Amino acid sequence: MNWFEITGTAAAVCMVFGYLPQAIATIRTRNTDGIALPTFLLMGLGSLLFVIQGFLSTPMNLPLIITNCITLVCSATVFGIKMHNDHFHKR
Repeated sequence: MNWFEITGTAAAVCMVFGYLPQAIATIRTRNTDGIALPTFLLMGLGSLLFVIQGFLSTPMNLPLIITNCITLVCSATVFGIKMHNDHFHKR
């Protein structure tokens, strides 16, 4: 592994483990009071765009795709729970 790959792998690990605690806590508690809706919307959009970039790269960048698919699912889950809570609790 070269420094480029090591840096990318470290970034991927940080991204996944940065998203997972929030997603797990939100799924368990369903509490979204402290979550800013635009933040998770934009983070999800950023992850989606990175997935697209990974597919368009030559050669295809599988680590970028996998990492951002995981973070996209986490963002979408938190966003969905937040939307549900805000809609049914009229916030």
